[in-house]
Order: sequence, then structure tokens, then C-alpha cells
Amino acid sequence: MALKERPKPFLLPEYCKGCGRCIDACAKGCITAGHQINPLTGLVPVELDLTSCNACGLCMDACPEPYGLRPAHEGPIPKFELEDPAKLYGVKPSDAPEPQDVPSVVLPLPRTEPLVIKGTYASAIGAILAGCRHVYGYPITPSTEGAELMAKFLPKLDGTFLQAVSEVAAVNMMYGTAGAGLPTMTFTSSPGFSLMLEGVSYMIGSELPGVFVDVMRGGPGLGNIAPEQSDIKLACHGLGHGNTQALVLAPSTPQEMLDLTILAFELSFKYRNPVVILSDGYLGQMTGKVQLPETMLKPGVPKWAVYGDALHRKNLISSIFLTETDLEAHNVHLNAKYEAMKVEVRSESFRCEDADVILIACNTPARTAKGAVQELRHQGIKAGLFRPITLWPFPIEALKAALQGAERLVVVEASAGQLENEVRLALSKAGVRDYPELESVRRMGGILPQQDEILAQVLGKKEVLA
Repeated sequence: MALKERPKPFLLPEYCKGCGRCIDACAKGCITAGHQINPLTGLVPVELDLTSCNACGLCMDACPEPYGLRPAHEGPIPKFELEDPAKLYGVKPSDAPEPQDVPSVVLPLPRTEPLVIKGTYASAIGAILAGCRHVYGYPITPSTEGAELMAKFLPKLDGTFLQAVSEVAAVNMMYGTAGAGLPTMTFTSSPGFSLMLEGVSYMIGSELPGVFVDVMRGGPGLGNIAPEQSDIKLACHGLGHGNTQALVLAPSTPQEMLDLTILAFELSFKYRNPVVILSDGYLGQMTGKVQLPETMLKPGVPKWAVYGDALHRKNLISSIFLTETDLEAHNVHLNAKYEAMKVEVRSESFRCEDADVILIACNTPARTAKGAVQELRHQGIKAGLFRPITLWPFPIEALKAALQGAERLVVVEASAGQLENEVRLALSKAGVRDYPELESVRRMGGILPQQDEILAQVLGKKEVLA
């Protein structure tokens, strides 16, 4: 009985990216690089000349799509419609096992004396203790010291620090590392963070973890290198195109720079989503006492990762959904995840229990506001401080509790009302209508609010600007 003839390859150009793997696989030279752009995809597919083809099938095995090269079939080619290839052809056959988690390992750390280090260094050490060994970035003041410390430490820890050609390149390197299921981060500042936002959207859409430490500086444009809380609206409501949200943490001390960086990696993998740490130029450079934790993490590999081994061979990372219904379903899924993140709200209240005047502040201005509260109490005025640690989601329930009995609310910030807008939006969404009119103490351009300015606002005295 004669054997059935093996089929030769047939190219579906709409699914060919022109990667060239089939060219390398073909021993007969039947496949060459293309020269014409496919108008449906904007890519350049390969070209076939099957005169010498022996139907070995190696090109079809090499095709990563895996639907660009298919066995030739009889009859007319159906009209092409852009669809998910998995729906057209089903799941690609594979003998690989079902992906499994490779669990992380918690390792003990010896007890150490406190370190006296600046905020960016504290964040870098926190990342190392959280298991991060892959850091990419581009120098930008006032965040560069964090990257410099990583460049010194990571090679000694079998890790990688790579200075990218730009912030755009850095975030896409993070995308690739996160796709492999590995902890990754970057240090940047306001203009650099703006450049990363397209990549942040891709990471959110592909559900990839990653930590972005944004040491905010004055703007808009190049502005200057002094501290300003200029990126609150960007981090809370502007993370690239589409329906994007991420947890936003706002430390106020070098100790919190370390602790919240460790937390950021934990939350990033818990929700498969980027996490933003909003520092400011003063906190990034400020030196303070930092106590290391008692443990560190040796990360495993999550089951969803595209790690390159047999255990994770079936996985795919992508943010592309070609049909409207599929993309809508994906956004519904993302919205449910954002809703689940609301349990992660964090805040700190200082002497708010009986306060008539509540100051609201975060980052370095919160330290100044705390000093103002202590001075106001010394003068017999019942003042308190509410400090949001998560800016998104905003800790609205804790704020509502702090407002009980308050007669005045004063938002202290180094921006033109970006924190105040978060407060107003959170109160509005929570249905809170009855609260004191918001007052403000604002400085911009890299100037931080001073304690005497806060006292002047509360005491009703004329404010004297430096």
C-alpha cells in the first residue's frame, strides 16, 4: 500500500511576522526573506519557492506563530478575516506538561545594626531582598543613585543591570523579563516615567509584574531636579493608553522606601500587575536610619511565565485581542482585578481621634505636616495628620474615620492640587458630600511646603513665601 504523500508548506502571509526561523530550518533554500509589506498587518512575510521542496516539514515545526506556515490544502483559499489563530486551528499540539509554579523560598537574614542610607539606596536594597536581580534604566536625576547601586551589586549576585539607550527601551526590557516570571524594576524620574507609559500599558494589558520607582521632580517639561509631587495624577490616572490602573505607594521615609519596595514586589506578583512607588526628589536623596528585615526572598517561577523551559512551554504572554468581544471581556477581567486591589489600601493617622483640624499630606510634605501638628497641639489647637500611603486605591474609609468631628481640612502638597484632586475624587466616589471645605498649602517648582506656612494657614496669619 502506497504511503500518503507528505504535504508541502503553505504560507498564510497574514500570520507571518517575517522572523526568519523557517529560512534557517529549510535545507533546500526554498524560503527567502520577503520584500513587500502585507497591507493587512504592516509586516513583511517570507516568500516561498517550492521547486526544490522535499516536504520535510521542518519549516512548519520552526514557525513560532504557529499558523504562518501550514500544510498545503486543496481547493480555493478562503477569504482572510483577522481572527485569533487559536480559534481557527485550535491549540497547537504539545507533549509538554501542564505549567506548574516553582515556589519561592524565604531565607533568613542575620540580624544587623541599622544602616544610615539615602532613600534611593534603601529602595535598591529592598528590591534585592525581594529577589529582584534584573534592573534596567536610564540615568535621570534625582533617581540615578538607585541604579548606580544596582550596577555595583547585581553582577556580584548573579544578576543583571543594564543601562538602556532610553526609558522606552528600559520598560520594554522589563516587559521581557517580567514575561519570564522574574522580578524586575527600574528607577526613574518624572520625564523618564512619562516616556515609559506606553510600555506600562503593555505590561498591564499582558498582566505582567514590575516595580517602577518614580523619584518625582519639578515640571512640566524638563523643569528642574528639585522635589515636587508632580506625578500623582500621572500614576493614579494616566498609566498609558487604555483601561490601566496600578497600585501606587507613597513612602515618606527611607525606611518606608525599603519596606514599600519589598511590598511592591509582593503585590506586583500577587495581582500580575505593575506597582508604582512615588517618591520625591528630597526623599530620594535624604539620608535616614533603615533597619533591614529578618528574611529575604529567593523567587521561584510562576506557572504563567514564559520561562523557556519544558515546564512552561505552553504559555503565551500577549495583550492582543483581535475581536471586540474578546477585548471587552479582557477589560472586564482587568476591572475585577482593580476592584480586588482595593483591599490593599494603606494609610497612617496621627492624632486624628479628637482633631478639629485635619492635615492631609504624603511623601516628604507629610513629615513637615507632622511637625506642624505637634506645634499646633503645643499651642492648644487640636490638629491631626492623615497620611495616605496608597494613593491608588485611595484609603477613603480610613479618611472618613479620621474626618469624624473635624471642622477643617487642609491639604499640604508640593504640587498644584494633584493630591487635593485625589481627595476630592475619593470623597465623591464614596458618596461623601458633607465635609468641611478643603483648604490648601501648596508649593511648586521644587519648593516644599514649610512648617511656618502650614501654621500660618491654620492660624489665619498671612503666609510669607520663601
